[in-house]
Amino acid sequence: MNDYYSGRPAHTSEAEWKARVDLAACYRMVARLGMDDLIYNHISMRVPGHDDQFLLNPYGFLFEEITASSLVRIDTEGNKLDDTPYTVNKAAFVIHGAIHKHSHDAACVLHTHSDASVAISCQKDGLLPLSQFAMRFYQRQAFHDYEGVAIDLEEQERIMSHLGSNRVMLMRNHGILTVGRTPGEAFMLLYYFERAARIQLDLQAASASGVALVVPPHDVCEKAARQFWESKGDILIAGEREWPAFLRQLDREGSDYRR
Repeated sequence: MNDYYSGRPAHTSEAEWKARVDLAACYRMVARLGMDDLIYNHISMRVPGHDDQFLLNPYGFLFEEITASSLVRIDTEGNKLDDTPYTVNKAAFVIHGAIHKHSHDAACVLHTHSDASVAISCQKDGLLPLSQFAMRFYQRQAFHDYEGVAIDLEEQERIMSHLGSNRVMLMRNHGILTVGRTPGEAFMLLYYFERAARIQLDLQAASASGVALVVPPHDVCEKAARQFWESKGDILIAGEREWPAFLRQLDREGSDYRR
């Protein structure tokens, strides 16, 4: 159980193989929760020890097909570094390359087009503090206006400028991007945002029928956000407790993602 290195090729370091296994698991978990989009969307992971290299999914694979060995290693200029027949999505390189190039602690960058996150990205104020799930993101969500399919390198600078120090960014009319120090953190930020987004949409539908909504005051929302981000009490960084449990869950059903 959780033997990261059992299938490691001799030419791949233990650190890179662990990163590959975690990233493959992240793809599988996004698919499991129905937040993938056919062969589109992408999750990247910086290659440990190489600030200018990261791993991406092979273009044309479903998330449920991703394995540790199928991931493609590229540099921040978009050059493929593996001897592999697979290619990567150009929009993935533009979006993820920008963040990996300029943010040292952006180990994992996750981008999806789930229905709920797209719907919230189209709302002027984005995610509202309507549930405890949403409090984590109170005044801690960035916005990047839609510029068309993200295949122009000139957009990279604006992506970074808009993201700033935030770990969650709504890409207007497009989807969501989360940034984690680990795949577990990037995944859990997506999970909590998705839960909050669905709750918000349900509440907005109810309020359209005349149901009044209760929104906590600013100081309470800010207190809750700080509790999450400053790990108050027994709160840990998102994913620190959950991620090992997800790996156990995947392994109970078969560990082919580790290949």
